[in-house]
Amino acid sequence: MNVCGKSEQDYCEVVERLVDEDVDMLEINISCPNVKEGGIAFGQNPKAAESITKAVKKYAKQPVIMKLSPNVTDITEMARAVEAGGADVVSLINTLTGMKIDINRKTFAIANKTGGMSGPAVHPIAVRMVYQVAQAVKLPIIGMGGIASAEDAIEMILAGASAVLVGTANFHNPAVTMEIVDGIEKYMQAQGFDSVADMVGIVK
Repeated sequence: MNVCGKSEQDYCEVVERLVDEDVDMLEINISCPNVKEGGIAFGQNPKAAESITKAVKKYAKQPVIMKLSPNVTDITEMARAVEAGGADVVSLINTLTGMKIDINRKTFAIANKTGGMSGPAVHPIAVRMVYQVAQAVKLPIIGMGGIASAEDAIEMILAGASAVLVGTANFHNPAVTMEIVDGIEKYMQAQGFDSVADMVGIVK
């Protein structure tokens, strides 16, 4: 279950309401703007990220995944902050901030002016950030960002992700997740790996 809000109180209220629901894990999306701090995203301020992690953990019965934003100078600083706050898992990356202009209407193509960019173009950035975070914290990592093939997923795992998430590719190919699973199995057989755990973070 993905949780977001405009204030720490928002997050805590949602998490508290989900305590007795049939939800396995909570993913806390800290890319949302913090209204009290002038609109800067919680995930761009280490102190705010640590604080919201601690606050959410007080209410959550489920494991808490903190979803990290790539729109920062140093993602390892954010990872360390949520680890200090008690996060159980980190997931990364969220979307990169982008902009599209309609040249015929001479205005923004998106009502919000900016929007989140995902898909294959962000994959190398995601792999680099997963690698950096894996070197910086001891938390399990869910890697995401432009995964569209088994090779993409394997890259994430070798960089340090214990699990991967496929998003955008599902819109183009609804069967892509099963194809990726099959591709990982074939790679493991060919390379002599007994389990995915043996692959995690072996590229140093």
